[in-house]
Amino acid sequence: MLKDIVKNLEPSSTLKINEMSKHLEEKGKKIFRFGFGQSPFQVPIDIVNELKKNAHQNKYLPMQGLNDLRRSVAKYTSSKKNFEYTPNNVIIGPGTKELMFLLQIIFDGEIILPAPSWVSYAPQAIIGRNKIRILQTKMENNWFPTGAEIEKIILKDKKKNYLLFLNSPNNPSGQICENLDEISEIAKKYNLIILSDEIYSELSFNDNFKSISNFCPEKTIISTGLSKWCGAGGWRLGYFIVPENLKIIKETLNVLASETFSAVSAPIQYAAIQAYEGDHKNYIKSSREILKSIGNYVYDNLCSNKVLIKKPQGGFYLMPEFINAKFQSSSEMCNNILNETGVALLPGSDFGFNKDRMLVRLSFTDFDGENLMKEYEKKNLLDSKSIENYAPKVAEGVNRLKKWSESL
Repeated sequence: MLKDIVKNLEPSSTLKINEMSKHLEEKGKKIFRFGFGQSPFQVPIDIVNELKKNAHQNKYLPMQGLNDLRRSVAKYTSSKKNFEYTPNNVIIGPGTKELMFLLQIIFDGEIILPAPSWVSYAPQAIIGRNKIRILQTKMENNWFPTGAEIEKIILKDKKKNYLLFLNSPNNPSGQICENLDEISEIAKKYNLIILSDEIYSELSFNDNFKSISNFCPEKTIISTGLSKWCGAGGWRLGYFIVPENLKIIKETLNVLASETFSAVSAPIQYAAIQAYEGDHKNYIKSSREILKSIGNYVYDNLCSNKVLIKKPQGGFYLMPEFINAKFQSSSEMCNNILNETGVALLPGSDFGFNKDRMLVRLSFTDFDGENLMKEYEKKNLLDSKSIENYAPKVAEGVNRLKKWSESL
């Protein structure tokens, strides 16, 4: 009944851990939701009001997306990238996940996935029948591949097409790619296209954040949307920006879009115009500073001679490694942590690491973002006491995890 290619696929790890956490809570266990990553903040009120105002919009919109929205996205992105994009470069989709899936289906070549990589890249490549090259990365390089490591894969067969997924700030590590110039040189030299997953870019803790699209825009497909910076994960609106010299990809994506999702919800698209034309600098700044403060709090309280960890640079994740843990796999370790402490984490093996490395992804968003945003805007800073008062589950969960690590 089922095709062999899908028989061994399992539900997305991030959604699975969310359901497991709900189930345990319903049974009365106190759970610290460090496994599921979504923005803790409310959608800005002016964007919500636009959604209400456009609730009557009930017609199918153009397949590639509402033209006014594509114009707003192109203008917004061009101002950040020093590269001129037009509305025709933009494809609006029901979240970037769907667009990535369609890209994996149409791409003819090999997929290069640095480990760690977001949990859905590899399953999508499998469904798209693409060969995957997993590139194990190192902590000293911020968990990103070097240009030489990428080139080594390509040199095995220079005639092939290659698609590199580069996610910065990164899920699951919370790190930013710092060797963009050398990676861009490899892209320019070979048949290498880069999918730059920039969904966390607005949440970079560095004011001068740059992505690979700043270095080689002509070989880069930008993937981003509303879910992380705008708190609108449930609205399901993302987009690709495809440069002109890759227009065959954009045109083919449009064909597949016409046979799958057809068009994104009309009210959501009209509301999204306000997201890119309104002034949300203060909202984004507050979100960044809150996440940075909480991320640093987790880092300061968890880092020890038994836990290797890098300070987060963007987004809302950290990737600790428990160096004395005696388990068969990181998955077994996460199950033990959940049972012993109530802290829900995702194992490093879900992100491409070898299962015997005791790495986990920790999402530090288990707090009431609305209340914490109000507190931050009163004082313009968050100290440890404020975090313990307004993000008590983060504070208690980290304390439980620290005590667990000390027992190793």
